[in-house]
Amino acid sequence: MVAIIIYDLECEYSHRFEGWFRSNEDFDDQREQKLLTCPECGTSAIRKVPSRINIGGKAPVGSKGGEAKSADVPAAPAAQKPNSVDVATAFVMARQAIQALINHSEDVGDRFAEEARKIHYEEAPIRAIRGQASPEEFEELRDEGIEVIALPVLPSEEELN
Repeated sequence: MVAIIIYDLECEYSHRFEGWFRSNEDFDDQREQKLLTCPECGTSAIRKVPSRINIGGKAPVGSKGGEAKSADVPAAPAAQKPNSVDVATAFVMARQAIQALINHSEDVGDRFAEEARKIHYEEAPIRAIRGQASPEEFEELRDEGIEVIALPVLPSEEELN
């Protein structure tokens, strides 16, 4: 299981961006060590800010209710429907998310079910793992209350074009 926390971040010059962390402590440590920098201006004065999620025309999280003001949420381009994303972009985003999970987890191969149980029952240290499990093993883990996810194998960028 991989625990990734995604924070909306903002620099002292109001440039907004996203950061992925293993924990809140990981965010705090990186900020204190000045490892976090704004991708737009390079400053290391970074803070967490409320997300600007906009679903179904409701106000973004952190706004004071009512309809979202145009300054809060950028308008969708006229040629696109709101919330639409082209398939290639969706696959690139999914591939990046899966790669982040892979980069921050231990590959235990075909011992996945065994290792997940050991972690769940505190017989092994808590850590992010990945590996292979049969559909039956996957369901057994879920039935035992062990939270697992199946990662899809996505087509390569060449296959999308």
